[in-house]
This record gives sequence, C-alpha cells and structure tokens, in this order.
Amino acid sequence: MKNFFSFFGRLYRGETTFDFIGKRIIGFAISLTIVLAGAVSLLVQGLELGIDFRGGVAWEVPAGDLTNDDARSVLDANSIESSNAKIQFLTGSELQVMRVQVGDQPEEVRLAVQKSFAELAKVEIEEVSVASVSSSWGRSITEKAVRALIVFFVIVSLYISWRLEWKMAITAIVAMAHDVLLSVGVYSLFGFEVSPATVVAFLTILGYSLYDTVVVFDRVQENATKFASSRQSFANIANVSTNEVLARSLNTTLSSALPVISLLVVGSFMLGAKSLEEFAVALLVGMLAGTYSSIFVAVPLLDVLKRNEPKYKPFSGQIATGQAMAELMGNGESSRRVTKASRVEAGSSVDSTSESTVSSAAERATTLLTHPPRPRKKRR
Repeated sequence: MKNFFSFFGRLYRGETTFDFIGKRIIGFAISLTIVLAGAVSLLVQGLELGIDFRGGVAWEVPAGDLTNDDARSVLDANSIESSNAKIQFLTGSELQVMRVQVGDQPEEVRLAVQKSFAELAKVEIEEVSVASVSSSWGRSITEKAVRALIVFFVIVSLYISWRLEWKMAITAIVAMAHDVLLSVGVYSLFGFEVSPATVVAFLTILGYSLYDTVVVFDRVQENATKFASSRQSFANIANVSTNEVLARSLNTTLSSALPVISLLVVGSFMLGAKSLEEFAVALLVGMLAGTYSSIFVAVPLLDVLKRNEPKYKPFSGQIATGQAMAELMGNGESSRRVTKASRVEAGSSVDSTSESTVSSAAERATTLLTHPPRPRKKRR
C-alpha cells in the first residue's frame, strides 16, 4: 500500500521515469492491432448506420407487453419485409418504448403501420410517433462531415507548423487520424449505431486529441532549448517531457471523462435517451484514444523523425532510464553525469584503467608540488 501511494505521489509531482521511447514498439503494436482489427471489421460487417444515413422510417410505440414477434407480425401484415427490420426496446425512467426501423416506405404504408401499432399497444394513434428520413439527407451529412474533417486537418497542420515545427504537425495529424480510425473500428467491432450525434462526437474528440498532443509537444520544445548545450539525445528529451506532463494529461482526461460517463449512465441507462448513448460512447472512446495516442504514438513517432537530425544523431543511442532519467529531470544540473550514464546503458564503456592512471598521475604531481623545502647550507 505504501508503494501504491508513493507511485501516485511521484506521478502527481511529475517525477515518474517511464521509458516511453524505449518501449515504443509495444505502443505501436497495440495501436496497429486495434486499428487493423477495426479495419477488418469494417470490410467484413461495415458500420451499423442509423436511419439518418441509410434512410427509412422509424416508429416508436409505448411497449407495454409487446415483443419482437408482435412488431414483426404488424410489418408482415402491411407487406413490409420484417427480417430486415431493426427492433429496439428503449427503457426510460417511466416507460419502455419500442422502436421499429425499416427502409423507406410510401406515405399510406407509414400511416397504416402507425394505426396498426396503436391498435396493438391499445393507445391513441398520436402516441405512436413516426419519423421518415431520406437517404439523400444522410449522404449530404456524410459529405459535409468529411469536408469538415479535411479542412480541420489542413488548418491544424498549418498552425502547428507555424507555432512549433512541421515534423510535429505531421505526427499530430497521424495521432488524430489514429484516434478517428480507432474509434470507428470500435464502433464497427461492437456494432454501435452511427448517427449524426456520433459524427459530431467524432469531430469533437479531435479537439481532445490535439490538446493532449500539443501539450506534450510544447514541453518537448521547451526541453529541447533547455538541454541544447548538454548534448542529449532526442529520446531523452522526449522521455523527460512526456513524464513531466503525464499527470496533467491523465488529470485532464479523467476530469473530462467523468461527466461523459455520467451522461452515459444517467442519460442512456436511466432515462433511455438513445441519442445521448450514441454521443457519449463516441466521446468516451475518443478521449481515451486521444490520451493514449499523444503518449504512445505521437511522441515516439516524433522521435523517429528527429533522432537523425545533425544535433541529435551523435547521441541517438543514448536512452537514460531510472536514476539517470531522474537526474536529467532535475533541472539539468547533472546533465554531464546523465550523459555518461546514458552512454554506459547504450553499450559504451568507460576506460577505468586510464581514469585510475590519470588519478595516480595527479596525486604524484600534487605530492611533488607540496614537498617540504630543503634546508639551506650554512655559509662559512
């Protein structure tokens, strides 16, 4: 228990010494696995598009004792293929609602089904809601979302290139694309429905992802200037910077995720608001992916791009870990000792024989210079 609190104390004070760059292969492998699994799922089963994207008709009926078979019998009686219908039961705080979605239908069929559901549920016809959406509207929303995504990427890349540097802009764009692909893959794997609220959430999570990434990059730039004269590898600068802002990134994600979890639990599970569930799930997945990518994707990828720059290439094999990194994080006061320790960890050795020889020579020189004076001869 003591070690547990000690760890969180060091995390809160920014004193952790995780080797993110040295373990970058693990982070890349996890990301690649999840993204590839999502891509395969997209190719095999695709996305569960809502009625707003594929078009169609949806009826919402006070459920009471109704079942799936009751709904399908109403559809079959009105010459609608019930095998392709999507039937959901939305549970709220007061009553349960049955939602039935099918493809686009003529006006007279929509009204006939509405009347049949009202008779089946023994309610007034006004209590059965009908929503009809054209598939062209869904295509229009999709095209606008894609255009907005492209414009966002271009503006962000230009700003980061101007404010920081172009290599950071590239890695930030890769991290945001990673978050979108991961979130879409999760939706495909688990069969979550994609609605306009989901698209809005996908665009919103880009802001969280960008914020986390820019925070780390800003600290990297500060430390690059700070250690400019201490001959450090970029891996050391990246590791120090990531550990220093780790607590801030985790706190930001936690403080943002708690309201979203409350929205998901209260809005979806307790009140039965399906649109809140679609929005909250996308936000939660995106926030977690954004925090992960800023630490395990963006910064290690930036190290790959910058390690061979002329000022970092001679020290590219140095990765300070443990106490060496802790000393490096101590305002650069022990940078020379850390550089030496990093070289030892990277495989270089110190010639102890030459050091002892130099030390012995220095001691002899000191002894010769400090011998007592010879007595003078007396004059006759």
